[in-house]
Amino acid sequence: MNQDKVKDILLQIEETSVEFTVTFSGKSSKKVNGLYKPETQEIILHNKNFKTDNQLIYTAIHEYTHHLLNEKQLNSTAGLAPKKTRVHTNEFWTKFHELLDIAEQKNLYSIGVEESQELSELTVEIRDKYLRKNGELMLEFGKLLAKAHNLCETANVRYEDYIDRVLKLPRSAAKSISKVSAVQPDPAIGFENMKMIAGIADEKKRNEAQDKLLSGSSPDTIRSMMKRKAQETDEKTKLEKEKTRLEKTINQLSSRLELINESLASL
Repeated sequence: MNQDKVKDILLQIEETSVEFTVTFSGKSSKKVNGLYKPETQEIILHNKNFKTDNQLIYTAIHEYTHHLLNEKQLNSTAGLAPKKTRVHTNEFWTKFHELLDIAEQKNLYSIGVEESQELSELTVEIRDKYLRKNGELMLEFGKLLAKAHNLCETANVRYEDYIDRVLKLPRSAAKSISKVSAVQPDPAIGFENMKMIAGIADEKKRNEAQDKLLSGSSPDTIRSMMKRKAQETDEKTKLEKEKTRLEKTINQLSSRLELINESLASL
């Protein structure tokens, strides 16, 4: 696979209005597989690092994500060079995983787990014996902490002291475990994702996020979705408050206008 072919694949995944180049360094690197230069819109790939075209495309998509986000920043700043900020943000990972999904759908990239029977079997073992099992254990743990809390109250024991010095469990961990146990998410998504899901107050949104995780969406994608919905909710609340204020003002002005008309009619 050559540089032109890689660029063509990237453009098939998503178009860009900002011209960019793909360059093979012809070298290997122990530090990075590739990099993106926003000043020159250049993707550099250390092609000697890769054993397969599939591995190369993965890194190319990673660097192309930087280019697309750079394009977005250029558009928002009217072409001015964006300030240097942290590059691997939640927005980056969300976009990167979105592009990988598109590449898979178009048969331009494949993660390839199914090509290794041993890896496929190990994946099932990790999911069933560790991710799911750990999630189930944490749900039971949460129930026991709730029971311990009740027993502490009955025995006039401070629950916080019990957590700190008897169980020697960080309070933040105890709180997370209890919160997860209270909403009972599917343990198949693993405890870390269960904590994230438990942080969604609305049950409908919580179930929607869980379904997306179970269907293959990445945690970063879910966090981005949660953030976007929160912003939409904030905007809706803001508009509703403004609507209420305007209606109140209109009613007051209408009442005042009616009084003025009555006064004019009596003159």
